[in-house]
Amino acid sequence: MFIQSITLFPEMFDSITGYGVTGRALKQDLWRFHAINPRRFADNKLGYIDNRPFGGGPGMIMQAPPLQAAIDEAKANCGGQGKVIYLSPQGQPLTHAKAAQLAQTRNLILLCGRYEGIDERLLQNSVDEEISIGDFVVSGGELPAMMLMDAVLRLVPGVLGDMQSAQQDSFSDGLLDCPHYTKPLVFQGMGVPEVLRSGNHALIAEWRLKQALQRTLARRPDLLEKRSLIPQETRLLQEIIAEQEQRAIQS
Repeated sequence: MFIQSITLFPEMFDSITGYGVTGRALKQDLWRFHAINPRRFADNKLGYIDNRPFGGGPGMIMQAPPLQAAIDEAKANCGGQGKVIYLSPQGQPLTHAKAAQLAQTRNLILLCGRYEGIDERLLQNSVDEEISIGDFVVSGGELPAMMLMDAVLRLVPGVLGDMQSAQQDSFSDGLLDCPHYTKPLVFQGMGVPEVLRSGNHALIAEWRLKQALQRTLARRPDLLEKRSLIPQETRLLQEIIAEQEQRAIQS
């Protein structure tokens, strides 16, 4: 996978290219990265690529020509096949399913905005998709771009080393993740559930599924509303609800 970022601050991406699983995977040539600073294409000596908005209003707008030149260079770097994504709070939400889809894309070009936004004409003509990481606003697209990169790259074969890690993450199967435990056996008076020490893999798998359903019901019930439950999940969910009702009666 080849990921390029169009950004005024290329140095920010050192945190994802130089550290953790993504940094290690980059050294192993499991993916490539290139940053393009659109200031290189400014039409002035100071490198300004923003201007006041037509119609008035606060802030500055990033101009289309230098950004278009940066996109053209990025596409030339990947044979013209790059998918251009603009990180924007107005975009479609980034989900695990979307990350999995993008993980199948060979060339990604991530456009990072700044200031009050980007000239709409560039978005209409040169951006394939707008993606949001949440219903909030940050100062620029670099952090959202790195979050998207991390979510996508961990699904690329070899990046995590063990793909089961990605398969067991929250949202990978539409549910939140179950609780996890490791040594020591007792911490601050709290032990490890006996089932996890039983060696019975079938019981452990069912316990984990039940815990995932319980956590999802408590924290993200909307995920269950959209889910087609298999018989085992229906049974476990009924057990969870019955247990909750029993606790409510006892209290």
